[in-house]
Amino acid sequence: MDLSRACCGGLVLACWSAWAPAQAFELGFPVACEIGRTCVIQQYVDHDAGPGVRDYMCGTLTYDGHNGTDIRVPTTAAQRQGVDVVAAADGEVLRGRDGMPDVPARTIPPGPVEGRECGNGVVIAHADGWETQYCHMARGSVRVQPGERVKAGQPLGRVGISGKADFPHLHFTVRRRGVVVDPFAVAPSAGACGSGTSLWAPGVRAALAYHERTMLNAGFATGAVTMEAIESGAAGREALAADAPALVAFVRAIGLKGGDVQRLVVTAPTGEKLVDHTAAPLDRNKAQYMLFAGAKRPAGGFAPGTYAATYSVLRDGKAVLEESFAVGLNASSR
Repeated sequence: MDLSRACCGGLVLACWSAWAPAQAFELGFPVACEIGRTCVIQQYVDHDAGPGVRDYMCGTLTYDGHNGTDIRVPTTAAQRQGVDVVAAADGEVLRGRDGMPDVPARTIPPGPVEGRECGNGVVIAHADGWETQYCHMARGSVRVQPGERVKAGQPLGRVGISGKADFPHLHFTVRRRGVVVDPFAVAPSAGACGSGTSLWAPGVRAALAYHERTMLNAGFATGAVTMEAIESGAAGREALAADAPALVAFVRAIGLKGGDVQRLVVTAPTGEKLVDHTAAPLDRNKAQYMLFAGAKRPAGGFAPGTYAATYSVLRDGKAVLEESFAVGLNASSR
């Protein structure tokens, strides 16, 4: 099987305003996940024709030349449990590929990925010149063959990290007659943020509301946390008890902007603040960023009960993102 189109380049956005869909074309969500809980939108189509970047809401959740929608699962542990990629609409499989290593691109030389950036994936043709492409699927998971007819919602494979990918996600591209189309904004008005027509089915549009910033992971650990531990799903698995060496709250967020100020507050079962940490303003936009803060075990150990954390992102002194999470702490680890 062969996938001849790259998944992350060759962006064509010209002449969108010159045409509209000749007939209704509607998309179901291409990943079997709960949007905002077990998956998030990491990046959108780049609408800037030059070297800058602009998503359909005039935000920064994209990169130069990005031609699709990246749907991310929160950890590689979640990905390895199996998250289905499904057909977004009825159609016929044109081409596909399987068998590429399911590992982050940064861990392998660039040669084996060149020309096969999509990794393991599938291209489906639909009526009236529409086409959808599904990239970075897990090795050995592709379930359909060229020439096969598929129905909307039918499993095609599973989310992976194959090809030019550094985190577990589906890269989903929509084209009409060879032209890349943003499913969130077909034929947008020039310079008008959030304009254009959505291709998403009414049942999923509300769940796909745009969020500039998103908390991707959060939890509690017994010591310092690394990005690798969060990505693997290992962070936060420790048993928390009164004799733990420390109690540390951690967060990984996506879509943060230069100048954002992050604050992490942890409250003990008594209501007393155990931690109140404010980080320095970010020096630039961050596709993803980790923050953790905690306290060492006091002389008498941690009091058992529920510890609550609140993560806030402040912009010009106002909260633009605020999420809370909690954990129960036992009297003893034995």
